[in-house]
Amino acid sequence: MLNKLKIGPLKNIYTKKDDNRGNYKIALLIDGPNMLRKEFNIDLDKIREVLCKFGDIVIGRVYLNQYASDKLIEAIINQGFEPKITAGDVDVEMAVEGTELVFNNHINTIAYMTRDADFLPAMRIAKEHGKRIIVIGAEPGFSLAIQNIADEVIKIEEDFVFDKEKLLDKKKEKKSNNENGKKDVEEEKATIEEEAKSMNDKNKKEDSEKSITQPIINKINWFKK
Repeated sequence: MLNKLKIGPLKNIYTKKDDNRGNYKIALLIDGPNMLRKEFNIDLDKIREVLCKFGDIVIGRVYLNQYASDKLIEAIINQGFEPKITAGDVDVEMAVEGTELVFNNHINTIAYMTRDADFLPAMRIAKEHGKRIIVIGAEPGFSLAIQNIADEVIKIEEDFVFDKEKLLDKKKEKKSNNENGKKDVEEEKATIEEEAKSMNDKNKKEDSEKSITQPIINKINWFKK
């Protein structure tokens, strides 16, 4: 029986607003050595399920090195993906084919499943030619550079959903709260200083009154004697 590739929940999706979402024609390129690892426990069916929210997967390729097992290759084929096995550098092969897809008129979106910043030049070329970029990755080691250039970022093993606009709103809210907090601290400080001044003035007044009344009290006590 084949070992099926598993994936954790794909719930954290950072996106830029796009009214065409759902109509993407997607080429999915998967960096096998980088992503099909035991610690990520990836199920390619889940990857397909998530990407179908954006559009149709026209091309689905999994890039592997010569050490990939027959069971892994067979599992990839059975899940409807094309295995691309190379004896050379997997990253180079995948980046070259990703760049070639820029000129494929049947594709308007290229999805890279990787954590590797080596694909940044290929992504940049695709963007320059009007292609959308989706990156699918996981921590640790998920390159911020490829996350920032992408139109959509899908993180594996995350617990919540929000897009880039909401992320910016959260940052603004946090900044506002910090500013309000700073203002509150300043107001509280001013109140404390005012109360301290009032208390000081009161003490001074009491001391002044005491300095006036004390001699009188002393004289009364002297007469009593």
